[in-house]
Amino acid sequence: MAIRPVLKMGDPVLLQVAKPVTGFDTPELRSLLVDMHDTMESLNGAGLAAPQIGVSLQVVIFGVGHNPRYPQAEEVPYTILINPQLDPVDDVMEDGWEGCLSVPGMRGLVPRHKRLRYRGFDPTGAPIDRTVSDFHARVVQHEVDHLNGVLYPMRIRDLRNFGFNETLFPGQQLVDD
Repeated sequence: MAIRPVLKMGDPVLLQVAKPVTGFDTPELRSLLVDMHDTMESLNGAGLAAPQIGVSLQVVIFGVGHNPRYPQAEEVPYTILINPQLDPVDDVMEDGWEGCLSVPGMRGLVPRHKRLRYRGFDPTGAPIDRTVSDFHARVVQHEVDHLNGVLYPMRIRDLRNFGFNETLFPGQQLVDD
């Protein structure tokens, strides 16, 4: 098990555009994926992007089964997505509260596309092509933003909807995404 430290907002790596993966099914990629998986699992996360652990490559992982941090969320299949491309299905946007392991202890109301198509590759280079909606679409957009140097606070329209978990949601036990 290789749990890595998660970079926090302010670290310059989180503001970089990540490089595309050029070699699939390599020992280095497999090792990175194990580290990402172990780190995300240790923190009960819904997703993690490689830049969050200091690796500026276009790799994200995400998935939500029964998760105590997301008791109302629909299940999202565990996915490794490399070199992703996102295409909104339409112009319908939806606001939702988000948190992030790189912005610990805080939440913000973030607009995201309600439905989108995402494409990319699995670790062996096989293509992935899915059309998704709701929480699944939100998770993918949040993680792929990390590959473009974007953290969710940059997407908040009204900073009155951004603050510390214990202030915004008193008495609730929230953990960072």
